[in-house]
Amino acid sequence: MRLRTITAATAAVILGAAGTLATSSPGSAHPDHDGTGKEAGFDLVVEDPSPAGVPMQRMSDIRCEDDMAGIFPCHKTDLKSFVPLTEFDSVWANDVWGWTDPQTGREYALVGLFEGTGFVDVTNPSDPTVLGVLPTHTAVGSGGVWRDIKVYRDHAYIVSENAGHGMQVFDLTRLRGATERQTWTEDNWLGGFGQVHNLAVNEDSGMAYVVGARRDTTACPGVNGGPILIDLDDPANPEVAGCYGGDGYTHDIQCVTYHGPDSDYTGREICSASNEDTVTVLDATDPTDVRMIARVPYDTASYTHQGWFTEDHAYFLMGDELDELRGTVEETTTYIFDMKDLDDPQLTGTGSSGLDSIDHNIFIKDKVVYESNYTSGLRMFDSYKLDQGRMKQIGWFDSYPQDDETKFAGTWSNYPYFDSGNVVMTGTEEGLFVVRPRVKSSAPRR
Repeated sequence: MRLRTITAATAAVILGAAGTLATSSPGSAHPDHDGTGKEAGFDLVVEDPSPAGVPMQRMSDIRCEDDMAGIFPCHKTDLKSFVPLTEFDSVWANDVWGWTDPQTGREYALVGLFEGTGFVDVTNPSDPTVLGVLPTHTAVGSGGVWRDIKVYRDHAYIVSENAGHGMQVFDLTRLRGATERQTWTEDNWLGGFGQVHNLAVNEDSGMAYVVGARRDTTACPGVNGGPILIDLDDPANPEVAGCYGGDGYTHDIQCVTYHGPDSDYTGREICSASNEDTVTVLDATDPTDVRMIARVPYDTASYTHQGWFTEDHAYFLMGDELDELRGTVEETTTYIFDMKDLDDPQLTGTGSSGLDSIDHNIFIKDKVVYESNYTSGLRMFDSYKLDQGRMKQIGWFDSYPQDDETKFAGTWSNYPYFDSGNVVMTGTEEGLFVVRPRVKSSAPRR
C-alpha cells in the first residue's frame, strides 16, 4: 500500500462535508473553512487502493458483462478507461465538465481537483492523455474540496470555495495540439466575490451565474450567497451584470432560455435554483431586476442540492443531498417537479435506484437522466414516464465497488454531453472514469 499525505482536512471531515455539512444550518454550509484557502488543521491520507478498493493504476476497455466490468458493478455501461488521481499529482477530485474543440472535434475532460483544474484529452477514450493542471488562483500550497467548472464559447470558467479565489478564465483553444503534461496559467480573472460554491452558464444567452458566494462580495454588497449574474458577451472578459439576494443562499442553479409549455415565459431567462430547503424559480431576463416567480418547499427537505430541467422544460429533476442521510426518505430519491406552470410548480413524483446512497449531481441528455450518486456511482434513468410521476432505471456504473452506504464517498459528478456518447465521471478518492453507456430512452422517435 502506498500512502501520500498533504496538509488538508481529514478524510472524515471531507467525507462528512462534501457539498454540505450534515451539522451545518441553512446559510452556513461550510463551517470547516478557515478562510485561508486550505481546509485547516489535519492530514489527508490517500491510499492505494482507494477506500473503495480501486487500484491507483490505469485501466482500459473492460466491457460490462453479467453486470460486472472487472471489479465494478455495472449494467449496460462499459469502462473505457480509468485515470487515477496519482496521474494528476492530486489527492481529491470533485466536479467535471467537458469541451469539444469545434475545429478538430477532439474531446476534453475538465477535472476539478483539490489543487486546481486538470485537463485531459479523452478523444481516445481507451487511452486519455493528461495535459496538466491549471493551479487554483489562490496561494501556492492551498487547495479546496469544492471546485466548479463550466464552458462558454471555448472558454472555461472556474470557481472554488478557496477564500479569494473569484472566477478563473481559461482559453480552451490553448489545449489544441497539446500532447504533453504542463502547468497551465489562467488567461483572466474576475473578482468581486471570494469563496464561491457553484457556477452555471446558459450557453444560449451567454449569461453565467455565480452562486453560494458569502465572503468578499464587493461586486454585490448584501447578497449573501444568492446569484451573481455575469455577462459573457466577451468570453475572455466577463463582467458582473447584476445580483439577486431575494431568497438567501443558493447552493446550485440552472438557467435556460425557456421554451417550455408555459407560454407566459417563452424566450425568457428562467432559472431554477436549489436553495437549501426549496426549489426557487426566477425570471432573470433583466439581470438588473431578477424576479422570483415561485418558491416551492417540500415535506422531506433536508438540503435542496441541485437539479436539471428536462429538455422540453416541462419538468425539473432535483436531488436533496441530506434526505437519505437524515432519514427523511428511505432510499435514494430524485424529486420530479412539474414545471408546466412556472407560477405554480408541483412535486408530482419521485424516482429511485432502490439503494440508499446519497444523490449529488443530475444532468439530462436525449431523455436519459445521468445521476452521480456517491457510493452507488453513475445511475441512468429513462425520463419518458415523468408525466406519470416516475422514472425507470436503465443502466449504471458503480465506481465505488466497496459498498453502497449512505456516506459522502464515491462519484461527485459527470458530463454526458460528448457527441461520441462517452461519459466522464469523477471519483473523489479515485480519479477520472471514462465510461460508455449502452442505454437509450424508450420514448418514441419523432
